[in-house]
Amino acid sequence: MARPFSGRQAKTLLADHRQLAERLKDGLAAVEACREQILAACGELAARDVPDVLQGVPVEELGREKPGLRVKVLREAGYETVADVLRADVRRLAAVNGVSPEGAQSLKTIAAAYAARASQGVKIKLSTDDRSPEATRLVQAVYCYQQAKPHAEEGERLLAVYAEPAAAAAADLEPAASGFKWAFAGEDKRRKAADAYDYLDAIFKGEYGVNGSAVIRALKDVSRIGFTTAWKAFAENPVAFYNTLEEVNPAVLGNADAVYGLPEDLAAAVQNEPFYPEGLNCTLRRYQEWGVKYVLHQKKVLLGDEMGLGKTVQAIAVMVSLRNTGATHFLVVCPASVLTNWCREVQKMSDLPVIAIHGDNRDGEFAQWLESGGVGVTTYETTGFLKPDKAFRYSLLVVDEAHYIKNPDAQRTQNVVRIGEQAERMLYMTGTALENRVDEMLSLMGRLQPELTESARSMAFLSTAPQFREKIVPVYYRRKRDDVLTELPEKTETKEWCTLLPEEERLYEQAVLSDNYTESRRVSWNIDDLSKSAKAIRLKEIVEEAAEDGRKVLVFSFFLDTLDKVMRLLGERCVGPITGAVPPARRQELVDEFEKAPAGSVLVAQIQSGGTGLNIQSANVVVICEPQFKPSIENQAISRAYRMGQTRRVLVYRLLADDTVDERLTEMLESKQAVFDAFADESVAGDKTLELDEKSFTDIMQQEKTRIGQKNGAPVETAPAPAPVSPTPSV
Repeated sequence: MARPFSGRQAKTLLADHRQLAERLKDGLAAVEACREQILAACGELAARDVPDVLQGVPVEELGREKPGLRVKVLREAGYETVADVLRADVRRLAAVNGVSPEGAQSLKTIAAAYAARASQGVKIKLSTDDRSPEATRLVQAVYCYQQAKPHAEEGERLLAVYAEPAAAAAADLEPAASGFKWAFAGEDKRRKAADAYDYLDAIFKGEYGVNGSAVIRALKDVSRIGFTTAWKAFAENPVAFYNTLEEVNPAVLGNADAVYGLPEDLAAAVQNEPFYPEGLNCTLRRYQEWGVKYVLHQKKVLLGDEMGLGKTVQAIAVMVSLRNTGATHFLVVCPASVLTNWCREVQKMSDLPVIAIHGDNRDGEFAQWLESGGVGVTTYETTGFLKPDKAFRYSLLVVDEAHYIKNPDAQRTQNVVRIGEQAERMLYMTGTALENRVDEMLSLMGRLQPELTESARSMAFLSTAPQFREKIVPVYYRRKRDDVLTELPEKTETKEWCTLLPEEERLYEQAVLSDNYTESRRVSWNIDDLSKSAKAIRLKEIVEEAAEDGRKVLVFSFFLDTLDKVMRLLGERCVGPITGAVPPARRQELVDEFEKAPAGSVLVAQIQSGGTGLNIQSANVVVICEPQFKPSIENQAISRAYRMGQTRRVLVYRLLADDTVDERLTEMLESKQAVFDAFADESVAGDKTLELDEKSFTDIMQQEKTRIGQKNGAPVETAPAPAPVSPTPSV
């Protein structure tokens, strides 16, 4: 049989086969090397932070590991912590009077063992403010792995499909590449060689050769990725980076609890629940996907994740998955202030159609939703007008800020319950900690899973015990930020104490002595000439520093007049203000404008209006112009910036004037914040006992009157009870 190709062609084809297979295998090895680089970089970054951890461990702890070590003389020589010993070399330790060379070596060995154990518990945090060599190596390794992984998976698939048959064909073609072997080859070998040549030539011109060559080129490009590109990618999509870190090294973020507190049986069922994300236009964190599966599996639940963990995106993902299995109609009930935000989030994060059912055209919009399906978003106030045919059934009711319907006798509660009776599934959501409000918790749970709630009611007295939490977790699921969002960059809170200038001090004392509560709280902002306002001067400095550092700023105040003065002070830098009088749609437009604005821009907002329902991760400096009466109000405002997706350290400044009501307010609020941290969370529906009441502020004002009188050398009479403090901001 004649050879239909030359020996040279056979040699070339065989060489191409060997080269492609080897390079694909090398590519797979390179991706595995990226994994190893991630693990090594995690270790380096954790080791860098170990001395900070050990800085809090007294040096005497070293003596527990090996009695007889002269740790007392170490403290006398200035080595106060284990970190101090870790940093010192053996020679320096041995130079301490009373420490032998052998003892010094033992001290270093024990300190190193402490460091090794401590490094296992260090939680990795990444921030664009910390571009240290260790952090940069980790970010670069993660990004290279992300870029290489899909190409490596394609290479692995190609090898699985073609490697073995290609190797067999190469063996059959081998004789044709040798003139001597070919000359003595029989008819059968010649026919096999011809078939092998045709097969190899076809796959090299087809998928194996074309896709394989593309994989090799792509993996080569990955090897050239620089750290600047990697940091830019991190800033644009930090969630993807953290997901990769959890995939490669599950405990590196401190999230070793793979089932997020669920009991074993329920966790297994949730793990196996199908989730169909096609049409979801965002990347979920692992804990968020777990929450979605929990909601899908349990059907009627109360999701109580803390603020900033992404309850909205979990709800949207649930709707997307249900849509992908045939569901058509979804209804969201929410406060009017976040209706526009809900519509925008659905549009941005999914391909689901959405319609707002609210206002003058609510009947037409509701009819359109009934006919066309998709996501209908309405308000608590509008639910009274929504009366679908009793036979109508829809797929999911989402109730945002579900604590709004805690009162069973309220009309809006009854409206929501009525609408919910026609829903196949229900998802209530609230960031309010309900563990210390058991009656409210059981009331909400009872509308979702009545039988389970009744069995839990008898254990209500154990509301803080693990047994009770395990009992209710099939219907009430809550994760805390510290448990699942440990990778957030640091948050630095600073009290900016300002000393009043003479003119504003005179105005302040005049306000206090005349029992003007509002003007007293607006200390330093109740002066027309802002060049004489200590707080205004400091605010301007903070904004200028932020601009130089490439940051954006949120400025909050309770008082409209203060916001006006901030706008006047900062001029063209400002976007806003967002106040209670600004419609929700316009608020979102202002946020969008701020998101596109350059570094140094300032979003000005009334704290009780701009502090809820908005996500503003592009800002990482928060300024609060005066102390509030309620810790949760300040915490909510800070959480606008300090939430999932933030990639920079968040700087919080509280502008305070010393020797004023600010000082007394701050002292009282700090004690309330400690209670707040223990029992509540950042929700606007915080416990009333954590709010500064009228009597407390009256006492503060009386103390200030006494202080001012003593300072000015004049006795101050006890004032009659002043008029109640109005919660309405001053205009």
